[in-house]
Amino acid sequence: MLRGWGCGRVEISVPAGAEPARRMAAALGYTERNRIMSKPLPAQAPVLPGGVAGRPMSGSEFETWLAHTKTGYTRSLTRRGFSEEAARAKTEADHAAALAGGIATPDTYLGVLTRDGVVVGTLWLALRHPHPGQSGAYVFDVEVAEEHRGRGLGRALLLLAEREALAAGTGRIGLNVFTDNTPALRLYESLGYEPVTYHLYKQLL
Repeated sequence: MLRGWGCGRVEISVPAGAEPARRMAAALGYTERNRIMSKPLPAQAPVLPGGVAGRPMSGSEFETWLAHTKTGYTRSLTRRGFSEEAARAKTEADHAAALAGGIATPDTYLGVLTRDGVVVGTLWLALRHPHPGQSGAYVFDVEVAEEHRGRGLGRALLLLAEREALAAGTGRIGLNVFTDNTPALRLYESLGYEPVTYHLYKQLL
């Protein structure tokens, strides 16, 4: 029936606790694309490494970051099978919805991580979870500048996210990770994030 409608791909979501459903999906040829993970926040704000600090983005930093993150999001959508036109349209729509107020969007932290005064990474954190039925803060995006990678700054960015989420009065934090991003997945697991939902797909012949 789906092929008759012109569908080339089927996507499903399975709660982390539904192990029999995941096994059935695997037996039917579904492959994990990404997962939502979350963790309870500690009682005390984590300490950032020496010389490392976080602060809100400036207006000019926001404009530069927004253009960069849109480009990256469009690229990720095309890798997932979107046409270039559809990917650009979705990028504009998603960012317009999530950042309706720009840098002043309510319940949103847009910040930079610095080390010894030099900007080394960026953080986009929703202080109120954007997905229905979920609570807590949600990490939309973390990125370490390419020339500063491999030095533990990704972990520092996530600790900054925890600090800001705690300061906003929430007790939980979540994020999304694509399954093929093994370094990110291992980092999140090492920080105590656990799966909440698995998103799976199957190509139709």
